[in-house]
Amino acid sequence: MQRPAAPSLPDAVRGHWAERWAPPSLKPYLRLARIERPIGWWLLLLPCWWSAALAAVNGGQAWPNPLHCGLFLIGAIAMRGAGCTYNDIVDRDLDTKVERTRQRPLPSGQVTLKGALAFLVLQGLVGLVVLLQFNGFAIATGFASLGVVALYPFMKRFFWMPQIVLGLAFAWGALMGWAAAFGSLAWAPILLYLGSISWVVGYDTIYALQDIEDDEVVGIKSSARFFGEQVKPGVGICYALTVAFIAAAFFQAGAGIVSFAGLVLFALHLGWQVARLDRNDGAGALRLFRSNRDAGLILFAAMTLDCLIQPSRLF
Repeated sequence: MQRPAAPSLPDAVRGHWAERWAPPSLKPYLRLARIERPIGWWLLLLPCWWSAALAAVNGGQAWPNPLHCGLFLIGAIAMRGAGCTYNDIVDRDLDTKVERTRQRPLPSGQVTLKGALAFLVLQGLVGLVVLLQFNGFAIATGFASLGVVALYPFMKRFFWMPQIVLGLAFAWGALMGWAAAFGSLAWAPILLYLGSISWVVGYDTIYALQDIEDDEVVGIKSSARFFGEQVKPGVGICYALTVAFIAAAFFQAGAGIVSFAGLVLFALHLGWQVARLDRNDGAGALRLFRSNRDAGLILFAAMTLDCLIQPSRLF
């Protein structure tokens, strides 16, 4: 028998529709999928959209493929939810020892293990249906990510930089947009993937600052603990690599000046995050982490605009 639903977690969006209008019996499952924290699926989606836009730039298209972008949106929501559900199943005992996570549906008893497993399968099936809409190469590329996804929850137990493994999984969309467009890969999406990995490591280091004290007590490893007092230059290096790799991807794809202008704005946003970062300010870290959605949308918008004004390209 399920226990009554607990209040939403501290980092949930206040007044989210899932908390206001969803039936009480569904709320624990929506929390399990982190529906009330949409930043997660945004950050999973953005490399997919970047990749689709980069493919459109390279292929001389007027805009990124709208169907592909819509499918990536549905897939990102479903697979982010499935990933969170899987992570909570693996971490259900650890989560009871961390203040911010002990009210999650599994450790708090709102959802049973059997219910969580069934919900995981359901979300995975939605993701599968989405993936099967693409070409064979993109389907195979998508399936190739599952091994990394399965590995991530265990890495924090013995690897000081689990954010790298998270980056390998969360940045996978940087390959998918190109694969869906061309049925192959090239240096441009690979460089975009490397830049996206660096981005994930940077922003998730910021996110991990919220739990750094609990992680030290429980023994969970993270890049925030690894960098320690040097977390600001550590994140700065990650973000510098992000910009360098994406710039290289733009050169490889033949992007125009609008894409590069967007990259400059993106870089300025990342620099602002580093300047504002305070190792001892967990609430501020959450705000900076969430701001990466806006940074990513700036870059996507610039690439899309570049597609629309192709004749003015300088590269």
